[in-house]
Amino acid sequence: MVVPELRPWQAAKPRVREIAGAVRPRLARLATAVKPQVTRLSRAVGPQLARVTRATGPRLVTLVRPSRVPRPRTLRTWQYTAGAATAGLALAAGVVTAAGPWDANGQRTAERDRAAALERTGGADHGSGADSVTADGEPSPAPSAGSVLTGLGAAVNTVKSAPAGKPAGISATALTDALGPLLDVPALGGTHAGVVVDVATGKRLYGTGADTALTPASTTKIATAVAALSALGPDHRFTTRVALEPGTREVVLIGAGDPTLTARKDAQGWASLRTLATATAKSLTARGVKQITLSYDTTLYTGPDLHPIGVNDNLARVSPLMADEGRTDDSSNGPAARVSDPAADAAAKFARFLADAGIKTSSPGTSKASSRAATLATVSSPPLSSIVERMLTNSDNDIAEALARQTALASGRPGSFDGGAAAIGARLAGLGLPMTGASFHDGSGLNRDDRLTANLLTALLVKAADTDRPGLRPVLTGLPVAGFTGTLTSRYTDGAAGVVRAKTGTLTGVNTLAGTVVDKDGRLLAFAFLASDTTSPEEAQEALDRTATALAGL
Repeated sequence: MVVPELRPWQAAKPRVREIAGAVRPRLARLATAVKPQVTRLSRAVGPQLARVTRATGPRLVTLVRPSRVPRPRTLRTWQYTAGAATAGLALAAGVVTAAGPWDANGQRTAERDRAAALERTGGADHGSGADSVTADGEPSPAPSAGSVLTGLGAAVNTVKSAPAGKPAGISATALTDALGPLLDVPALGGTHAGVVVDVATGKRLYGTGADTALTPASTTKIATAVAALSALGPDHRFTTRVALEPGTREVVLIGAGDPTLTARKDAQGWASLRTLATATAKSLTARGVKQITLSYDTTLYTGPDLHPIGVNDNLARVSPLMADEGRTDDSSNGPAARVSDPAADAAAKFARFLADAGIKTSSPGTSKASSRAATLATVSSPPLSSIVERMLTNSDNDIAEALARQTALASGRPGSFDGGAAAIGARLAGLGLPMTGASFHDGSGLNRDDRLTANLLTALLVKAADTDRPGLRPVLTGLPVAGFTGTLTSRYTDGAAGVVRAKTGTLTGVNTLAGTVVDKDGRLLAFAFLASDTTSPEEAQEALDRTATALAGL
C-alpha cells in the first residue's frame, strides 16, 4: 500500500481553518448530546473500567491515559483551531479500537467506559472572539467529541436520519455540485464511480457510475467481512488442535485456519503457539511420553496455496497452519518477506517449544490426523469480531484470504480460492445485496479480476448498520479512523481527521475508498468512491480524501 508522507502543519493552514470551521459546530452539538451520558458513566466507571481492562483481550492499539500538558501561549490561533477539530476525536478514535463486549446499541462497553474515565477539558481555541480565551489568556476548553459511532444513535438502537422538522439533508443537486468536481479530476484517471447513501433510510443521496463494476482493490475486504460474519457469527473462534494417534507416539499439529496464531513470546491476546506447546507437553508427560514423532495436518484447505499475484510481500502462501502470517521479521502488518512454507515453519517452531518443555521430537512431516486421534491440547483465536476488525483496520491480506476459505467451509464449499470467492458471492446474494456486475476471485482484493460496484459497497455498509443484524457491526467499527488508525493513520492530517472512517484500496492504477461519515446534521452516511487508470497513487489518494472531507462538511 502506498501512503503519503505527513504534510507540515504550516503548509496546511488554510485547509485546517476550513475543516476546523466545518467541524466545530458538530463537536459542540455532540458535546451537548453526550454530556448526560458521560456524567452518568463517570459515577460508575471505576469498577467498570477495571472489569473492561481485564476483559479487553487483543488490542489493535495500546491505550494509555494521556497526561494534560499546558499548551505554550506562543502557539498561533490556527494551531489551536486545528486542535479543536481533532482533540476530542482522537479519544473517540482510540477507544473504539479497544476490544470489549458489545452493548445493545452496537457500541463497545469499553468505548463508553473509557471515554467517561478520560473525561477532561480540552485546551484548544474555538475562534478569535472575546469568548475564545479565558480570563488569564489561555484558550477556552474544547468540547469533548462524541463517540465515533454517534451517527448510529447513543440512547436507542437506531440510526439517525435528518433531524425532525428539517429537510432531509442537502439536496441531490447540491451534493452533485459539491462532489462532482472533486471526483472529475485527472488524478482519478479515466474511469471513476461514487455513491453516497443515508444509512438510516437506505436512500441514495448521490451517485455517478453507481452500477459500473470496477476493480475494488482492498475495499473487497468489506465484502469478505460481511460474508464471514454472516456465515460464522461474530463469536466464532478458530481452534488449533494437537492430537495423539492411538497406539502410536505420533502427535499431529492440526491447522484450523487461524490466521492470528502467533509464535511470539508476547501473544498480545492472540492464540499462542507457545501456550499450545506447553499444554501439549504437560499432557504427554502425564501419559509418560517423552519422545514423539511430530506431524502436521494442513488438509483443511484445498487447491493452490499461492495467490495469482505470485510470491509477494503482501501475502503469504495461504495455509490453515501458519504462525505470525509466515513473516520473517517482527512486523504484525503491512508488507514483509514471508517464509516459503508457512505450515512447515509453524511446525518447526512448535517442535522447538516442545523441546524447551522436555519433549523430544522427530523432524516434523506432513500427515492427516485420523478421526480416532485423541486431543492433547487446543488453543483458540479471539472471536471473529476482533479478527474482522484487525483485518479491516490493517488491511490484512492474510486474514482476508483465511476468512474467505472459512466462509467457504461454513457454506459447504471447498476451502480454496475458488470456493471462497463463490461462497462470498452466495452469502452476499443471500442477504439481498445488489450483486449486478460483482465478481469475486479472492478475499483480499489483490486479484485485479475482482469487480465490485459503488452501489454494492455502500449497500454492504448499510447492511452492517442494520439494527436487526448486530453481528455485522464489526464491519463498521473495524474501519480505519482518518488520521488515527490503520491504513488511514497518515492520511487526513490536514483534513477531516477523526471524522471519516473508511477502508482504503490501492493497486497499480486503482484507488478506492469506502466508509462512513457523520454529517453536520448528525446523519450517518455511507460512501464509496472507486477510480481506475490512475497514474499517481499519492495524487489519487489525496483526491479521494478531499472528496470524503467535503462530504463530512456538508
